[in-house]
This record gives sequence, structure tokens and C-alpha cells, in this order.
Amino acid sequence: MVRAVPALSLSIDAFVLDRRPPSDAFQSLLVFSATHGALWVMQRIGRRAATALAMDLFDEVTLILESSNQGRTWFVREARLITRHAGIGRGYATLQHAAALARLITRNAITEEGWSGTARLLRTALGALDTGVRPDVARFKATFVFARDEGHPLQQQWLPTLPADDRTQVATLLNRPLAEQTAAVEAVTRLQRRLEEFLQGHTEMSFDD
Repeated sequence: MVRAVPALSLSIDAFVLDRRPPSDAFQSLLVFSATHGALWVMQRIGRRAATALAMDLFDEVTLILESSNQGRTWFVREARLITRHAGIGRGYATLQHAAALARLITRNAITEEGWSGTARLLRTALGALDTGVRPDVARFKATFVFARDEGHPLQQQWLPTLPADDRTQVATLLNRPLAEQTAAVEAVTRLQRRLEEFLQGHTEMSFDD
């Protein structure tokens, strides 16, 4: 007689970074946690759903997951909201910058050693974006910190390629609180593009086309 393999159970705090259109009775969500990195999870929807919480993009949630196939597919057994960043959806520019940050995290491989730092970065960046104050600067800061924490020597290799005025501007963007930022949107956009071009040309990091 073949014995059934016990279902695996997993409890995580995670951020919802992507979702696919519902299929049958399930919603597929891509979540990122400090302990397990990026995971696709399946949540039952509709009247038969045991988990009443309808998770939204950029939510921070506590999940209890189950898998009957040794972790290849995870189903949400319970979901509890920690933080809903509702302010992100109130402005188009803020939503666009938050979505770009989410794609940066989900499309680039992150080592296990980097999971906890990335989760801390997401908590800080999404909290900043939730305020609606200078979302372009919040994204620039998050991109710089993410690349730096992944081991790319931006201070030594990227900054020296910039004109002196741009180096000063980068220092201001990184060190001054969002509410005190006065840089023109066009200037932040240009520096964001230059940073992404450098990382695409000198690392394996991938950005939006």
C-alpha cells in the first residue's frame, strides 16, 4: 500500500507583487518574503473560499500556505492583512513607479542571502510610495539600494561616470527626505534611466524594455 505524503505547511509574511487573471476558482499571486523569496501562490476565490481576505497588489500579508506536492504548488489556507498601501493606487504616477519597482524585484534573481534585505527595502519603499510624495525619487532610491545590496559597486563604478552636478544631485536624492526633495521630475527620470542603462550594461540585472 502506498502511503500518502503529508501536506507541507508554511507560514510567511510577504508582499504581493504580481497577480494573474483568475482561472476557474483560483487567483494566482506572486509574493515575496524575507524567508522564502519569490513564490507563486494559489488563493481560492468565490463563495467556497476559506480565506476571506481579497489580497491586493502591494499588500503586506501573513500567509499560511499548504502544498500537497512537496512545495511545487502552494495554496493559501489563511491570509491576514498586515498593511494595505492604498495610497499607491490614488495617483497614476505613483502606481507606475510602484509597479516598476515590483517588476524589478520579480524579474531579477535574488540570492537567499539577499531575501531579508529585499523585504526590508520593499517595506520602506512601499511605505514611501504610499504617501504619494515624490514617487519618482522613492523609486530611484529603491533601485540604487537594491543594486548596491546585490553587490554592484555603484559608488565606485557608476557615480564616477557622471558629471559633477549629477553626482551632487544623486547624493541629494539618496540622502534627503522625500518631502524635502526639489529636483525636477525630468532630472530624476534622466538619472533613473542612466542608472538602469549602467546596470543593464555591466550586470545581469534586467529592467523594463
